[in-house]
Amino acid sequence: MSAPAAAARPAALQFKGRMITVTVLRLLDASPEVLSRELDACLSDGSGLLAGLPTVLDLEALGEAAGGLDLAALATLLRERGVTLIGLRDSGEAIRARASAAGLAVLNVDGGRAAPRREAEAAAPMAAEPVRSLLVTQPVRSGQQVYARGGDLILTAPVSAGAEVMADGNIHVYAPLRGRAMAGVLGDTGARIFCQRLDCELVAVAGHYRLSEQISDAEREGPVQIRLEGESLLIEPM
Repeated sequence: MSAPAAAARPAALQFKGRMITVTVLRLLDASPEVLSRELDACLSDGSGLLAGLPTVLDLEALGEAAGGLDLAALATLLRERGVTLIGLRDSGEAIRARASAAGLAVLNVDGGRAAPRREAEAAAPMAAEPVRSLLVTQPVRSGQQVYARGGDLILTAPVSAGAEVMADGNIHVYAPLRGRAMAGVLGDTGARIFCQRLDCELVAVAGHYRLSEQISDAEREGPVQIRLEGESLLIEPM
């Protein structure tokens, strides 16, 4: 008799795609004492939503002073305050070398860039692709995430606290908006968020965000739009 076939073994791992919020921490001073003091000030003003968020360090503004930064000590400083450091923003060969020496990842957080085309391709006329929108008519409940890839997100039902809505383009919410809302997630600085009532934990456009504690009562009144002007995230009545 032949031996019985071996039972199929269950898979040991599984890759799953998921969009996450990444916070960029831009350092403007290399002094450990200054960084420690300002971190404590930032994290003690009620901005607890930053704790645990994946964080990328941007050292570009430090210039040559970045060479004297003790990345291991800085990672410990952040970890002690509940900030999860996942890597450095890619801003050149020197940063890549420093990240490698410190055992940190290097990430491009500047959004997609157009790849160069061959001359023949550049000369040929290209038809504009229609912008696709994702329409959601059911409430987005706590713990759920909705992402409109490549276009706008339109919601006709409420977004609950603890939920997350994201779009490569604009976000339109014809109902109360709570939870987190992030438009232009691939770097589109012209993206906007429109909502009937704003009561968010976090709103962001192209990586520039404001937390609930940074939104005044006046900015929450009535229908509003949220847009970028330079480096500032504006909340304006419609």
